[in-house]
Amino acid sequence: MIRLCDGDDEFLVLLKKLREELTRALLETSSTDGQIGIREIEDPTLLPASFKDLVKDVTSNKQDIKTFAFKTKAMMAKMEQMVQSARRHEYINWHLASHGIPKSLQCLSLILAEEYAVNAMARSRLPSPEFVSRLTDPSFHHVVLLTDNVLAASVVISSAVNSSTHPEKFVFHVVTDKKTYTAMHAWFAMNSINSAVVEVKGLHQYDWSHKVNVAIKEMLEIHHLIWKNKYDSLKEEVFEYQQELEKNLEVLSPSFVSLLNHLRIYIPELFPDLDKIVFLDDDIVVQHDLSSLWELDLNGKVVGAVVDSWCGRDCCPRRKYNDFFNFTNPMISAKLDSDRCAWLYGMNIFDLQAWRKTNITATYHQWLKLNLNHGFTLWHPGALPPALLAFEGHMQRIDPSWHMAGLGHRVTQVNKYMLETAAVIHFSGPAKPWLEIGAPEVRSFWYRHVNFSNGFIKRCGTTG
Repeated sequence: MIRLCDGDDEFLVLLKKLREELTRALLETSSTDGQIGIREIEDPTLLPASFKDLVKDVTSNKQDIKTFAFKTKAMMAKMEQMVQSARRHEYINWHLASHGIPKSLQCLSLILAEEYAVNAMARSRLPSPEFVSRLTDPSFHHVVLLTDNVLAASVVISSAVNSSTHPEKFVFHVVTDKKTYTAMHAWFAMNSINSAVVEVKGLHQYDWSHKVNVAIKEMLEIHHLIWKNKYDSLKEEVFEYQQELEKNLEVLSPSFVSLLNHLRIYIPELFPDLDKIVFLDDDIVVQHDLSSLWELDLNGKVVGAVVDSWCGRDCCPRRKYNDFFNFTNPMISAKLDSDRCAWLYGMNIFDLQAWRKTNITATYHQWLKLNLNHGFTLWHPGALPPALLAFEGHMQRIDPSWHMAGLGHRVTQVNKYMLETAAVIHFSGPAKPWLEIGAPEVRSFWYRHVNFSNGFIKRCGTTG
């Protein structure tokens, strides 16, 4: 047992008194709105840089304990503001990085385009003549990709083939833009996929009617205006919370104004001879056989999609209708339930025969025009919100194990069991797997399907 002498008792009494005075002073210096009173400092830059400097300043100027408490709280508030500002800037930079295209991907497109120009094999017919009949044969499994990313298309197709028990039943239809067509064609012409058939077609090779061309142009123009209106409004806003900043930065992604991203609403026109297709985004990895998707009973509906997340029925973090639509507008609040879960785009089974019997595409355009007439305030930019409206009543839920999405967001913790058991994992969100900003523990699931022994991959310095 330690015994205290009288001097120690006096010191403890003094220490207790000092603590009480300091507590009282800290309470008195709190702002009336409950915030620390940094606003009351005329020039916050004159505050001491460290606690040591603060003690020196107070003792040398013989300031009272209330002044000490006031400056302490002001310094704490200033440091908190600096931390929050640093976090915001870091997050903004992270999002800006997500808009870039890695040099390795640019390199791959350039050298493949060059190969197409000088190498007859790179220009060989896709598919070869003996397999052309499969392109419209309903007994095969038809998969559609709309993409301008050669490496991403390669990963989607190779992962789907490697995961299939009968790859010879698959036909992949890759639609790309004019600038990417030669590179995309060259890649699949020189890197044949075991057993499966691949077709590569450029948008410039479609002979659409004048009516369809006008409608597509109008659709893209309205999506551009929606995006620009959101961009202009965000320039004037200051976001206090990270989650609010994240949601608004995400809708400014360039992919939200990409023609290939929005062209999925025209799949029946792109493939007039097909009856049933699986649509895959280019930021997915197939891990299990997809064949049974074509056997699903959609109960007369047009699209089969995952609605619920792995956390249970009607559990869908970041995917409530309230996250996509403006429910202050009576047109939206009267039509939709804000607490409803949105279905996932990016791995869907479409019954094109059923689609052609509906007015889904026309409804999609009607909502675009309504949004235009309401000052672009009905929903946030993106392909999903108008699709949710157009496909209302035409969607069939499928089992959540088919599609695990959201891996392109900042992943703090990933359930490895879920990752491995999902039929398709989807890097929806800013951090695409080919970007260095993605989480290594999930990017590895994508890179395992990249053929690093390929000569073109080696020349462009692609690394996992």
